[in-house]
Amino acid sequence: MKRKPHFVRFTIALCSIVFMCWQFTETKSFMPEHFLVSYEALTQGRFWTLLTSIYSHNMLLHFFINMYVLWSFGSFLESFLGHYRFACFYILAGLMGSFSHALTSFYFMEDPALPALGASGAIAGIILIFSLCFPKEKILLLGILPLPAIFGAFLFIGLDLWGLYEQSQGHGLPIGHGAHLGGAFTGLFIYLLYIRPKILKARQIHQDY
Repeated sequence: MKRKPHFVRFTIALCSIVFMCWQFTETKSFMPEHFLVSYEALTQGRFWTLLTSIYSHNMLLHFFINMYVLWSFGSFLESFLGHYRFACFYILAGLMGSFSHALTSFYFMEDPALPALGASGAIAGIILIFSLCFPKEKILLLGILPLPAIFGAFLFIGLDLWGLYEQSQGHGLPIGHGAHLGGAFTGLFIYLLYIRPKILKARQIHQDY
């Protein structure tokens, strides 16, 4: 029986509330202080921003794209993995994405105050897990070009590695490549450590019967 994506729905609802807070809050310093993550914020003891930032979007296009991808891939993976396991993975990938942004902005871009927000790190992890579990499934690159999921995922990682290098040279776009990579490599680690052994065990049991 297919499970309903309760955690995905909860996450989209929570992100929507935080997005509205960015638009209408009267205390202009509250949201940046509590919903943006940076190396500087962590050194100041605001460790909660590792978590709150992954539910935080202040631009409509960024919010829409992340929620659309979360619904498209996350709903399927929540049904496949189960609510609890998917929720744990999503939060872990998001936390590692936030932490990776803080480290890369300090060590590679030499800008410890550079803030970041968004669910992109967690979503990068979701896309990688989906691609590893279902490598031949088609995904649409930029919503247009159909590619095998595994090829699209590693192209995504390659672009982020290149983007992070460009940012370290003082160029590049204002995109959280470090967060994407942190989430993606968390997905790779969880797949190799936990999901792949279970898939292989299930296949072995099926063959035995």
